[in-house]
Amino acid sequence: MYPSVKLFIDGSWQDAFGGRMLPVVNPATEEEIGRVAHAAHNDLDQAISAAEKGFEVWRRTAAYDRAQVMLKAAAILRERAQEIGRVLTLEQGKPLAQSTFEAVRAAGELEWAAGECLRAYGRVIPARNPRAYQMTLKQPVGPVAAFTPWNFPLNQLVRKLAPALAAGCSIVAKAPEETPAAPAELVRALSDAGLPKGVVNLVFGIPAEISSYLIKHPSIRKISFTGSVAVGKQLAAMAGQYMKRATMELGGHAPAIVCEDGDADLALQRLTPLKFFNAGQTCATPNRFLVHESHYDVFVDGLVRGAQNVKVGNGLDAETQMGPLANGRRLDAMENFVQDAVAKGAKIHTGGRRIGNKGYFFAPTVVTNAGLDTRLQNDEAFGPIAVVSKFSSYGEIVAEANRLRYGLVAYAFTKSIKTMNDLAADVECGSFVVNDTTIGLPEMPFGGVKDSGFGIEGGTEAIDAYLNVKLVSHN
Repeated sequence: MYPSVKLFIDGSWQDAFGGRMLPVVNPATEEEIGRVAHAAHNDLDQAISAAEKGFEVWRRTAAYDRAQVMLKAAAILRERAQEIGRVLTLEQGKPLAQSTFEAVRAAGELEWAAGECLRAYGRVIPARNPRAYQMTLKQPVGPVAAFTPWNFPLNQLVRKLAPALAAGCSIVAKAPEETPAAPAELVRALSDAGLPKGVVNLVFGIPAEISSYLIKHPSIRKISFTGSVAVGKQLAAMAGQYMKRATMELGGHAPAIVCEDGDADLALQRLTPLKFFNAGQTCATPNRFLVHESHYDVFVDGLVRGAQNVKVGNGLDAETQMGPLANGRRLDAMENFVQDAVAKGAKIHTGGRRIGNKGYFFAPTVVTNAGLDTRLQNDEAFGPIAVVSKFSSYGEIVAEANRLRYGLVAYAFTKSIKTMNDLAADVECGSFVVNDTTIGLPEMPFGGVKDSGFGIEGGTEAIDAYLNVKLVSHN
């Protein structure tokens, strides 16, 4: 069963003002499975008022006690992981194992942040005057507005909620309408763990209307957004206009580099499952495979075989390895990317088409000979399409890796320490991963450069975005 999802404001679940609802569709069947409340300005006013009151309570709650609530919520998430995973698969489409793991990962984020809550230290500064004392205090910035996408509905929200709560902030979270039930279960776990009323508030509705209303409101002191570059730039400009601190985790177009001295078999082993994980709907997925000419033919053949072996189907089926795209818009986008590439001379080795006529399924796709004038080489497809290009020199690879305005993640495979160090210095990105694909763990900082955003989520750095540093000096 899929639940109808209400707004969570001031510690209670409630219908939207006027009873407005939006449909929730299962992307594997294209059938409506539930409804979600659609917030109006009246609802947002209530949520902001609740966050104001919740902040005054939570900021004065001892760090130890805040940590205990977060740890209890994490335990609840682990207990409910299976049922949350099923709901997430119904609304988002990913395989059940991935959905269940996302609930477990969300628990891990809360556990990590609970620890950081106890380590948000200030410092004592040696004073020039021997009779003076100088120190810094770290204080919560205030109520936060968070905006999260549908590709990882639990993890994208918890990576904002967890550090905000650890810092002592309250939050108004605008979660995705396409996938509302999983974020609601995260909020329910926090509420059941004893989080005071008003500290977390959850709303849904038209993204542009809600974001503009919340960002402009004087009570909101920080925003955090995960989504596209285009929308992120609009929200960042609005935040700047109103002097709001902002964290922007935006799109990527990750290069995956296989060097002349790299292990092509290892690269295929690591990169193939990551490329088609969550149907390629992740900003950190490898998109542009930059392969040295000595490995090119073997790599393309291996990637094609890997793509053809991916079991695509309903995420509730045990054998499914890749589910549908999240919505019809993504399906149309994939078809447009492929049509553009073919029209400009690219070769489709496998995939490149919709699977069936029911559900938003798109075949894992491998493309070569795509010129730099194709959309695939310039825009983030955000789907299960890999484009492979051949290179012969280190300089060519670095130039192509850095050609775009994206700078989120880059992957490289090399057996040379020198090559690794050179690439780490020369490739412009927020995360550089060598001979592996592990990123985004709670203890690892994650953020982009250039158009991929600014600010950090994860790691010890994450909580800093939600804290003000105050100097205290007395003689």
